[in-house]
Amino acid sequence: MSKIEIRPFVGADLDDVFSLILPIQREEFGIAITADDQPDLAVIPDFYQSGKGQFWVAVRNGQVVGTIGLKDIGNNQTALRKMFVAADVRGREHNVAARLLAELVGHAEDQGIKDIFLGTTDKFLAAHRFYEKNGFVAVPKGDLPRSFPLMAVDTKFYRRRIGTT
Repeated sequence: MSKIEIRPFVGADLDDVFSLILPIQREEFGIAITADDQPDLAVIPDFYQSGKGQFWVAVRNGQVVGTIGLKDIGNNQTALRKMFVAADVRGREHNVAARLLAELVGHAEDQGIKDIFLGTTDKFLAAHRFYEKNGFVAVPKGDLPRSFPLMAVDTKFYRRRIGTT
């Protein structure tokens, strides 16, 4: 088994990020979405790696096999976005999703973030179970902060409080 490293995104990762995310969205889940529909991915440093945000990749043998982004939306609140893991490294054996989320939560704690919100599609049932198992609670769309970046495909929303409020 090859070692998988979790690290912040660098510009050289961009093509690999698209190569990971787009097939998962389109082929696995049948979501009609293109790179142009996700302009945040073209400007990861500006969109995610600013303020208290960050974007991480999981890398195995020089190839991106996982992603997770944390978007600073102000008021010590953030949005978790773009959590994707390649099918061949999903599950407990590799623990990529859990490691990516742990990196994000640790960063949020260090930055004084009080809430992490996320939106997902109703098709990502395994993701729903993963988020719920990791402290996220479903919330109605109306409970999202005004600054939350809504995606057209998002139909289910979660919140995780960080620290004490």
